[in-house]
Amino acid sequence: MLSLLFLAKKKKPTIEDTVALIQQGDSSLLNELIEAYKPFIAKTVSSVCKRYIYETDDEFSIGLIAFHEAIEKYSADRGSSLLNFSEIIIKRRVIDYIRKQTKNQHISIDLTNESNEEELPGITIVNELSLEEYQKKNDEQLRKEEVLQFQKLLNAFDLTLSDLLENSPKHTDARKNAILVAKKLVEDQELRILLLEKKRLPIKQLEKMVNVSRKTIERNRKYIIAIALILSSDYIYLKDYIKGVLET
Repeated sequence: MLSLLFLAKKKKPTIEDTVALIQQGDSSLLNELIEAYKPFIAKTVSSVCKRYIYETDDEFSIGLIAFHEAIEKYSADRGSSLLNFSEIIIKRRVIDYIRKQTKNQHISIDLTNESNEEELPGITIVNELSLEEYQKKNDEQLRKEEVLQFQKLLNAFDLTLSDLLENSPKHTDARKNAILVAKKLVEDQELRILLLEKKRLPIKQLEKMVNVSRKTIERNRKYIIAIALILSSDYIYLKDYIKGVLET
């Protein structure tokens, strides 16, 4: 028994444990954590920029600031790991930076050359199309990565994306009601924690909070769980889906 207690005390702290200490005011651990995860930050930034990123690059600085932001905002209640959460934040901030920089760029052309004046409209169109295509590809890539991360989270609840497709309410009103039930669950900290820890829907408690029958909640159980997980996390594209359903 004593040996088990000794091993428990010697258990290596997780990155989430370290973040909890940082959030409690241990600033020395913050610098150590950021330094240790610089390769992760660089790799994440590189995946957005599609090139090798050096620590002297502005994009890397954006990634550092975003990682710091993720540490400050992270909560285990979201149901995802710090690295998954910070990856989303870093990519979002870098894309925002790239978009802002691209909009501020001007094409440098020697207007003393008359032939260049004729080429200017075409160059401008190509530049705009390139920016639009770049943004579209990045959005597609981030959307795919977000879905993969969500799939991993679903697996912990013994669910799959196929389950959601098969169990999604057929009628718009039914989907809206299920989403509202999920929102009620997420807004209640006790129920949200219960969902994440027990990996099951607290139907009995929810029934008392919403104007939806127990039978309806049970029928839409898988869909409600999935929506609650999306709302509890930082999935920007999947949240757009929820917003779209509520607006229809």
